[in-house]
Amino acid sequence: MKTPSLKKLLHSLCAGLLLAVSGSAAVLAQESDQQALPTPVQAALARLQIPPEAVSIYVAPVDHRQPARLTWRSQEARNPASVMKLVTTYAALEQLGPAYVWRTPVYLDGVMEGGAFRGTVYIRGTGDPKLVSERLWLLLGRLRGLGVQVIVGDIVLDRSAFALETHDPGAFDGEPHRPYNVGPDALLINYNSQVLGFVPDPAAGVARIHYELPLAGVRLPDTVPLAPAGTACGDWRASLQADWSQPDTVRLSGVYPASCGDKSWPVALAQPQRFAHRAVEGMWRALGGQLTGQVRDGQVPPGLKPAWESQSPALAEVIRDINKYSNNVMTQQLLLTMGKERAGVGSFAVGRQVLAQWWQQHWPQEPVPQVDNGAGLSREARISAQALGRMLQAAWNSPVMSEFMSSLPIAGLDGTLRRSKASATAHLKTGSLRDVNALAGYVDGASGQRYALVALINHANAGGARPVLDALVDWVAQDAGR
Repeated sequence: MKTPSLKKLLHSLCAGLLLAVSGSAAVLAQESDQQALPTPVQAALARLQIPPEAVSIYVAPVDHRQPARLTWRSQEARNPASVMKLVTTYAALEQLGPAYVWRTPVYLDGVMEGGAFRGTVYIRGTGDPKLVSERLWLLLGRLRGLGVQVIVGDIVLDRSAFALETHDPGAFDGEPHRPYNVGPDALLINYNSQVLGFVPDPAAGVARIHYELPLAGVRLPDTVPLAPAGTACGDWRASLQADWSQPDTVRLSGVYPASCGDKSWPVALAQPQRFAHRAVEGMWRALGGQLTGQVRDGQVPPGLKPAWESQSPALAEVIRDINKYSNNVMTQQLLLTMGKERAGVGSFAVGRQVLAQWWQQHWPQEPVPQVDNGAGLSREARISAQALGRMLQAAWNSPVMSEFMSSLPIAGLDGTLRRSKASATAHLKTGSLRDVNALAGYVDGASGQRYALVALINHANAGGARPVLDALVDWVAQDAGR
C-alpha cells in the first residue's frame, strides 16, 4: 500500500480549506441578505398576516460605495407590478435622451381647388404616447387653416411604425373598458380612451355630459337623470348603469348623484382598433370640415414629403406622466419606441432585446429583468429588489438624474403617492396588482443622507400592505435605523 506523498497531502489540505472558506463565504452572503426586519415593519406584516418570506427589501445610500443598510431576500426575483416602469423609463432616458420627441407628420397627395382638397390626406403615426385631443385638434386645424373645407377623397392612417400582435384588452383581468388595459398603437390618440364629464344641473333634474373627443359614428347621450335629492355620491359609476358593449352607442340607464359635483370618467370603448378612425373623422367634422371618402388604414407612398407635423412634448415630460400617474399604455409605447429607434423594429420582442443589452452593459452581475411589456401590467414580469436598487443608485449618479427623479411621485403631495401616510420626504414609484404591492425610489434621511429603497411584496394579502411600506419609508427616513 502506497503512502501519500507530502505534496499530495498538502494539496488535499489546501483544497479542503478552500472549499471550507468558499462555503463559509456563501453562508455569510446568505446571512447578509437575511438581516432582521425593522420592528415597525415586522409589526405591520404581522397585523396583515403577511409572512416575512413574501417580502424583498433593499435599502442603501445612493452612493454605491457605501454598504447597504438593509437587504432582506433582496436577490429573489419577484413581480414588481408598476414599479417596473422605473426600468423602462430610465432605460429610455439613457437610450433616447431626455429631449427626444415623437413627430406625427401629415402628407397631402392631391391638389387644392378653392376650398376643396382633391386627393388623399395621410397621417403617419410614429408611436407618440401623448397625442391627446387638443393636439389632434391642432394637427387637423392646420388643414382647415389652409382654407380646406372639404376633402374629396380619404384620410389614411399609417400605423406601420409598430409591429404588433392582436391585443385583447380583457385578457389581463376581464376589464376591457378600463383605460389601464388599452393596448399600444403607432397612432395612439388620447390614450385610446374617451372621457365623459358630468356636470349636475339640479334645475333641469339632469347631469349634463360633455366629451373630450368628438367620435364619428358613436351615439353619445347628452344627459343622464339626477338621483333623488340627498343621495350620497358613493359608487357613482355603478349608479350610472353604463353599457359599453356596443361600438357605436354608449348607454347610461341609471342616475347620477348631484352630491358628486363635477366628475370625469375615462373609458376605453368597444372596438379599440377603430378608435383612431373615429377620433380623426370626428375631430375633422367638429372643426367644420367635410369628408367625401372615409378614414382607413394604409401606408404613405414612398417619396411623399410631409406638409407639416405635430411634435410631442419631450421625453422628460412624458416620463413624468408615466411615473407620477402610472400610465401603462404610455410605457408600452416607450418600450416599442426603443426597439424602433435603436434596432429598427417597433415590437415588444425587439424592445426587450434593446433593454436587455443596455442592462447587461451597466449591471452584468445582476440578472436581466423580465420586463414583458415594460409597464408592469403583467403576471410574468420579474426583478429582484437588489437589481432594481442598484439601478436606482446608478440613476442617482447619472447625467439624467434630475429628469428621472422629477418623474417620481412625491410622498403625500402628488401622483399615486398623494394619499401616502408616510411622514418622510420621498420620491417613490408605487406598484400594485392582485397579490402584489411594491414601492421603489428615493427617501431623504434626517441626517441629509439620501437612500435608494425597493420593497416588493408578493402575497395574497399584499393588497392591504400599504402600512408595511409606509412603516419602511419612515424607518429609512430615520437614517435606516441608526
